[in-house]
Amino acid sequence: MPVKLAVIPVAGRGTRLVPLTKSLPKEMLPVGRKPVVQYVVEELNRCGLERLLFITGPTKAAIENYFDLDVELVNHLRETGKEELLLELAFEKADLQYFYTRQRRQLGLGHAVLCAESFVGKEPFAVALGDTILGINEKARVVERMIQVFEECGADAVIAFEETPLEETFRYGIAAPADLSNPEVFPLADIVEKPSPKEAPSQLAVASRYIFRPGIFEFLKKTKPGKNDEIQLTDAIQALIAAGGKVLGVKVAPHEHRFDIGNFESYFGAFLEFALADPDFGDSVREKMRALLHEEGSCR
Repeated sequence: MPVKLAVIPVAGRGTRLVPLTKSLPKEMLPVGRKPVVQYVVEELNRCGLERLLFITGPTKAAIENYFDLDVELVNHLRETGKEELLLELAFEKADLQYFYTRQRRQLGLGHAVLCAESFVGKEPFAVALGDTILGINEKARVVERMIQVFEECGADAVIAFEETPLEETFRYGIAAPADLSNPEVFPLADIVEKPSPKEAPSQLAVASRYIFRPGIFEFLKKTKPGKNDEIQLTDAIQALIAAGGKVLGVKVAPHEHRFDIGNFESYFGAFLEFALADPDFGDSVREKMRALLHEEGSCR
């Protein structure tokens, strides 16, 4: 059965980005010209996904509203002679179906994925975190490659990984590859949640994209809550591997670099990179930055 369904968890409160996220979902924060979640949706659309299930929570209605057709806005732009702006709304016409269900309690990523069980049924599915962008200028196709590996290899799960500095391993789930003879696609012996640099089995960090068979739900149901009473997706993947499941890693390409919009430092950095890459305003932003940096240097 082909992978045509994606689950997009967007229920997190984004507390590390308060006050921006007090009433605005972190997935709706602008990065360059678009909100974060639009980049995620467009990536999945490019990779052949057709049905998207958002796992939402309180204060997330803006996401549902954003992907609705806005006929009044379209008419207003036409009536006021701003037809050129209609191109910015082209995403509304994408051949996608949108669905929404709520994670009623904040019990972690594993629990958020488990909320999709009745919708997923017996289909394989992708998981793409709604607060993480892969690549700039619509080039990321790692999910497409993951689906190909998943189908050709008969895997139970495929996970995207990106090289991370050793000192950053404590922030991510880290791969313990069983074999790295092919560094682009490799079997997993284990996956370790947020290990210290000394304990990290590699520098391959989970890049927020997954493909699963529905069997993952049984492992999620058996996963005991951990820190903050949360059910960790990593724990369920560990159990799947331990039970003999075939779990493969796919390495993201350099141009598919992960932008994790999880704190102010990463958010500012992502916005800056996307602004500099803007085809219309990137050069002027670059000149403004140079002027500011020159001023700062002159004041020292």
